[in-house]
Amino acid sequence: MTLHIHNSLTGKKELFIPIEPGKIRMYVCGMTVYDYCHLGHARVMVVFDTVVRYLRALGYQVTYVRNITDIDDKIIKRAAENHEDIDALTGRFIDAMHEDERALGALPPDIEPRATESIPGIISLTRTLIGKGYAYVAANGDVYYDVSRFEHYGELSGKRLEDLRAGSRVEVDEAKDDPLDFVLWKAAKPGEPRWDSPWGPGRPGWHIECSAMSGHCLGDHFDIHGGGMDLKFPHHENEIAQSEGATGHKFVNVWMHNGFVQVNEEKMSKSLGNFFTVREVLKHYTSEIVRYFILGSHYRGPLTYSTENLDNAKAALERFYMALRGLPSGQEAGIKGQETEYEQRFSAAMNDDFNTPGAMAVMFDLVRDINRVRGEDMKEAVRLGDVLRRLGGVLGLLQGDPEGFLKDTKTVSGLAPEEVEHLIAQRDAARASKNWGESDRIRDWLKAQGVILEDNAGKTTWRRE
Repeated sequence: MTLHIHNSLTGKKELFIPIEPGKIRMYVCGMTVYDYCHLGHARVMVVFDTVVRYLRALGYQVTYVRNITDIDDKIIKRAAENHEDIDALTGRFIDAMHEDERALGALPPDIEPRATESIPGIISLTRTLIGKGYAYVAANGDVYYDVSRFEHYGELSGKRLEDLRAGSRVEVDEAKDDPLDFVLWKAAKPGEPRWDSPWGPGRPGWHIECSAMSGHCLGDHFDIHGGGMDLKFPHHENEIAQSEGATGHKFVNVWMHNGFVQVNEEKMSKSLGNFFTVREVLKHYTSEIVRYFILGSHYRGPLTYSTENLDNAKAALERFYMALRGLPSGQEAGIKGQETEYEQRFSAAMNDDFNTPGAMAVMFDLVRDINRVRGEDMKEAVRLGDVLRRLGGVLGLLQGDPEGFLKDTKTVSGLAPEEVEHLIAQRDAARASKNWGESDRIRDWLKAQGVILEDNAGKTTWRRE
């Protein structure tokens, strides 16, 4: 079975063939660390974590690099507003980003380079571009990339130089030759961080950082480059121009871009002020619910944020965990499993450009069949439960204890598990004394609090509604 990935560069799904058999090198543009991560950032984390998990499940040796931008205009501005040292600001939000990453069940990247630790490589790459005639030192001390020198500029985004030039303008403090030229090195301004360079003290431009970091970590030609749709132009377009201008050959084989997170049909972003941080959402929904919500839509399409959609994700996970409830693992039961038709269909969906909604549909079929055989063939139910956990694990889901998920009180009116258990004990006592009125009153009151009681074989279990 072969993997096909939609390549943003060609606009087509293509058969994926790694540069080096059995090995994949992947770079994803990470966060600019001046604030807490919002759901747009969470989508990047979860989507590419899932891509890496699946590639490894296929047997590939994956080197996953995701950078940190820890110096740019926004960071400098925020530090000044906070009267805070830049390193203190970025350190605080790097720690917060890692906390959010762990909360979402995303595995850390294998390599996580930082822009401020990559200055020598940035200077070297800039020097190469100047030497090859792709960049120039302007009168104000900035170094600019000459877009007119790169023949393929605009191919990733489908934009033409003439159209871009017609809609562009030059700021009064810029000294570039052409409105489309972009900065590689910024001459130092008073009070800003600075590093020595052949062109005087200054700091890197944003675009050159990723070309330098990806090249240093993965070489100058690698398999997959990912990031959010908003980075396709100009950031990724500029990366291609920089890297291919410097090396003279292809930079990346496959470009992957995840779609926007939307609120009321508008892109979620800090600039629009309509964003929700990961931390805010996790106050009301468990991390697994948020992860399921993200993977419930195809990565290239829009993801609509709403409490209704998060509630739907919660309900779906409850169905999965209800099916797994009370099932031991096949290993514990001494049951050996072979690849099933479910796994084949799951792989077919994931091999079709990481179609997670299609993969989840297969998992729902498994739930149906587990529930169907559970009362008749427990051995088969256990075997199917193992398959469900295995497939869920590829998506970073269903690895928790069903009881823990079903009894999580985050959305249950503040009732602690021990309070629920105490009320169940009172109801059991009422039933034992045949006080059916009191028994029903406790059951109905708990239901009003979002707790569902289920009586089976003389035992009462409970879950969230």
